[in-house]
Amino acid sequence: MLKELRDGDVVVVTKYDRLARSLKDLLEIVDQIQARGAGFRSLGEDIDTTSPAGRLVFHVFASIAQFERERIVERTKERLEAARKRGRIGGRPPALTPAQKAEVRQMRDVEHRAIPEIAALFEASTKTIRRVV
Repeated sequence: MLKELRDGDVVVVTKYDRLARSLKDLLEIVDQIQARGAGFRSLGEDIDTTSPAGRLVFHVFASIAQFERERIVERTKERLEAARKRGRIGGRPPALTPAQKAEVRQMRDVEHRAIPEIAALFEASTKTIRRVV
């Protein structure tokens, strides 16, 4: 899209966070748009960089959005750490208990049963059984 821009074009997006993932990327893309003589317009935030006031509002909104993304990351990390301190571990629970894992090993090593058969008995995938043995 940037290669096809001409002087006087306006890039229109529904929300400016759809154009880039970070404030740095967003500012670089908008700079490239403006360097080609084009403007930028975000419908969701009613920002139009074809005027000085629109450019100011754009930079303020972009900074606020970046700040909010960083705060979300911080809060997520804080909550995960608090959960770990309470003994909670994230992720999917194990498919097999330690006792079941021992039984799987015995079936495979001592009884020489096939992995698909063991998987069917424990209602687990063959990958899960292979990880155990």
